[in-house]
Amino acid sequence: MLRRLMFLLKRFAWFKRLNAKITYELLAKHVPAEDWQFMNYGYVPNNSEPPLNLPADHQTKQRLPLQMYHYLALKKELKGKQVLEVGSGRGGGAKHLASYFQPASYVGMDLAQNAVDLANRLHVVPNLKFIQGSAESIPVADNSVDVVMNVESCHAYGLPEKFLQEVKRVLKPGGYLLMVDFRSDNNMPVFQQQIGRSGLRLLEEEDISDNVIRSIEEEDEAKTTRIKQLIPPKWQKLFSEFAGVVGSRFYLTLKDGSRRYYRFVLQK
Repeated sequence: MLRRLMFLLKRFAWFKRLNAKITYELLAKHVPAEDWQFMNYGYVPNNSEPPLNLPADHQTKQRLPLQMYHYLALKKELKGKQVLEVGSGRGGGAKHLASYFQPASYVGMDLAQNAVDLANRLHVVPNLKFIQGSAESIPVADNSVDVVMNVESCHAYGLPEKFLQEVKRVLKPGGYLLMVDFRSDNNMPVFQQQIGRSGLRLLEEEDISDNVIRSIEEEDEAKTTRIKQLIPPKWQKLFSEFAGVVGSRFYLTLKDGSRRYYRFVLQK
């Protein structure tokens, strides 16, 4: 009954915004663990992609979620650029990209103020800062950003088409949107149509569902252990569903093909 109600409510933009804000405010406030810095499902690279050899100061217990950021960022040059991440969460991805790829400036923006505060406390890098803001009303000047990063975030926005309009506004001419996200097999064509109407030019579109499935499976033991360590027992089952462990609804729908996960490269 509760799942059915949530499904119906998520059709409303106001509820999607509210649900996302409350969820991530609470997680950042009540689970501020320093070794939990990523919230995506992770990525196992294709054989054709270069191996990632992390320096000692970049090592993390969440290597697979870090790889989601890393291999997305490889799609375009970040060095010396003005980069904005919309939906930066706990900031682990922003920290890696800002220090590894050396953009001139990297701004991580998130709707949840508690997440922004946590990220600013955890990640002190000269070219990196975190701010609060909405993906549907980005507090950044027109034509001021070279690259917008968006990692597993826009499915939670009230109006993804408004987010795409805002990205087009803040990007410099010729700038890029690098994005990964998932949808049900019914809703992915809707999102692709929204992209098509955005005024941004689609350069690459890749189904990376199998890469994400492999990541979930490889990380499952470590993720399950982390949940038991960080989450109170009465909330562990619910959080395991949220985290997408093996056997969760997210994992099963990705596995059976009724949910798809894509990587996009778009240009203004």
